[in-house]
Amino acid sequence: MIDAHIHIFPDNLFEAIRRWFDRNAWHIRYALTAAEVFDFLLSRGVNHIIALQYAHSPGIARDLNQFMVRQCRRYRGRVTGMATVFPGEEGADTILQEAFDDGLGGVKLHTHVQCFDIDSDAAHLIFDVCQSNRKPVVIHFGKEPKSPVYRCDPHKICAADKLESVLVNFPDLHICVPHLGFSEIREYRQLIEKYDHLWLDTTMVLTDYFPIADPIDLKHYRLDRIMYGSDFPNIPYAWDRELKRLRDSGLTDEELDRVLNRNASEFFAIRESPAS
Repeated sequence: MIDAHIHIFPDNLFEAIRRWFDRNAWHIRYALTAAEVFDFLLSRGVNHIIALQYAHSPGIARDLNQFMVRQCRRYRGRVTGMATVFPGEEGADTILQEAFDDGLGGVKLHTHVQCFDIDSDAAHLIFDVCQSNRKPVVIHFGKEPKSPVYRCDPHKICAADKLESVLVNFPDLHICVPHLGFSEIREYRQLIEKYDHLWLDTTMVLTDYFPIADPIDLKHYRLDRIMYGSDFPNIPYAWDRELKRLRDSGLTDEELDRVLNRNASEFFAIRESPAS
């Protein structure tokens, strides 16, 4: 089993994020350090972890990437770390190339937090570096969850049709949109039928935590393009709640293996993962 969506940050930044969530979103149930995040999941049957982070402002990405590199070296073969970069910051292409040269497996972007236009030159520069290095992009581009304290309105800068223009212009770039594209769930389900280089992850939307109008039935999805992710530790409920929903989803063992393991292994080019 691969968890394709967990977060780690240095301790001081993790604490700041928890304070932000307490004020503006939900209470994070698991107040853990980066090492504790890895140990918690790896001791509970997760074989491999995709670790994500994102730069909230210019000038910190290089240090965050070095932090990620150090954490991954401690858990070699068990953790794939993703780089971060702030779109538009000076030397963004160099920062990202350095991270890839140090072994990081792709980049995580978050439009709600970083407030950038996906069709801008700044974003395209990042996509060019990823495409030329054959590294994937995980980009939070669904419109939800929205917060009034964001510096920008996600409903104005995020839209499935805007992502489609990137899919057309970067045909060799592998992209994953978390949360099944919430709140444009139907539109993203249609996009993965149309584009072979687009994936979605399930993070938080199978748990009945957010109000979603139409029930999500994964049996109606293109299951070779769906990956399990938890958003651990930044969640308000038990860590395995989503896994229990997947267990009871009616998917076959082969389909569950796709969602829980093989799709992420292919997307992130995971060569091998030790048995749990």
